[in-house]
Amino acid sequence: MAQPTYDELLAENGHLRQRVGELEAQVAELQAQVQHLSGQLQAALRASKRQAAPFSKGPPKDPPATPGRKSGENYGPKAHRRIPRHPPDEIIDVPLPEACPHCAAPTVEDHQAQQFQTEIPRRPIYRRFDIHVGHCTRCGRRIQPRHPLQTSDALGAAASQLGPDAQAAIVHLNKHAGLSHGKIADYFRALFDISLTPSGVCQVLLRAARRCDEIYQHLADSLPRAPWIVPDETGWRVGGKPAWMHAFVSPGATVYHVATRRAYEVAEGFIGVNYAGILVHDGWAPYDRFVHARHQQCLDHLLRRCKRLVEAAAGWAGRFPRRIRQLLCDALKLRDRREAGELSGHGVAVARGRLEGRLDRLLNAPQTDPDNRRLAKHLDKHRGDLFTFLKAPGVDATNYRAEQAMRPAAVNRKVWGGNRTPAGAHAQGVLMTVLATCRRQARDALTFIADILRGRYPRLSTLTPDT
Repeated sequence: MAQPTYDELLAENGHLRQRVGELEAQVAELQAQVQHLSGQLQAALRASKRQAAPFSKGPPKDPPATPGRKSGENYGPKAHRRIPRHPPDEIIDVPLPEACPHCAAPTVEDHQAQQFQTEIPRRPIYRRFDIHVGHCTRCGRRIQPRHPLQTSDALGAAASQLGPDAQAAIVHLNKHAGLSHGKIADYFRALFDISLTPSGVCQVLLRAARRCDEIYQHLADSLPRAPWIVPDETGWRVGGKPAWMHAFVSPGATVYHVATRRAYEVAEGFIGVNYAGILVHDGWAPYDRFVHARHQQCLDHLLRRCKRLVEAAAGWAGRFPRRIRQLLCDALKLRDRREAGELSGHGVAVARGRLEGRLDRLLNAPQTDPDNRRLAKHLDKHRGDLFTFLKAPGVDATNYRAEQAMRPAAVNRKVWGGNRTPAGAHAQGVLMTVLATCRRQARDALTFIADILRGRYPRLSTLTPDT
């Protein structure tokens, strides 16, 4: 075998040096990527173990931003407490002192000013109902009348009860504000000097849910007739076991349901297998089984997914998610121009066609990165569900309505974890449904629930949305 010449060895050495340089650059790039991903992993692990993770945003900025609104023309109106519209329940005269408190000289009144104060009553109202019980002279049946302020016909050991407004306040404090049973009992004792136990709070909630159950069923039955529905789910617990809280938001109602699992059958039971409206959701696969419905994929979820891919991408792998993110942002800008009246219906259709053409070109290009392939496969499968909000005015581009509806549930879950029994889970869904629907329809939820507890059932058509 012939020995290589000097020139051949020199060429091979140069080639090997070049190859070593390329490998060193690749190793440096991979080390930087590993360091970046390790930092993200450590931050995620710390956040998962921190109880106050949602409130921690990392170290403050240097220098920190000045708190509060900035002065200038964009400051906005300076708010102040308005004078109460109601006539005063109490008028207190504050006379001018006869002598100056500083020099003891006589004083002279110049004018009279007014100050207003809104206070809460700390003293509870104690009522006694003298119920005249009798019987019918013909059939002999017992007759017991009932006053509109009574919430129950119970006598004897159960004759002492809470009033309807107090019970409605308990429902609001627990299901909306997220206070636990024990804290509500402490609240009533400290603020109103009303003796209450955690078990008593639980009984109030269960009783109110039973009274509202008929309204809950009517609201749930209205969902299949809604023009659009925004569903979402979040983790829950019943009796210490994993469960799921489902929420369904329609134009006039918000319906909650606690189920033992996150499954298509739960959504089908509320939405209906033949639902033909528009579903705005986060891309959960079982929603694709509603074949008669039109779908809108949540663009916010896709934008966050693209952002994660861009941050973790190496080299050219970040180009595809960046272009997809820009495409989705352009679609949102097109929606804003339509809402501002800058584009006609024909102009929106033309611009939407251009967006769809850009999407087709991006999806037709081959992807070598596995994460990009998965994203492209998802977008290709749902390419007809990305721009429904540009075709149907009034439809949202994201599922933010359902995520907003889930916030009270998230507060409750963080405070006391869920429900202990299936009956409590059902009461959770019923009462949260009534409270949320009253807010959507600008109804006073406390008055509404108090009227139900008094037996003054409002007409169901006044709360059930006409969709």
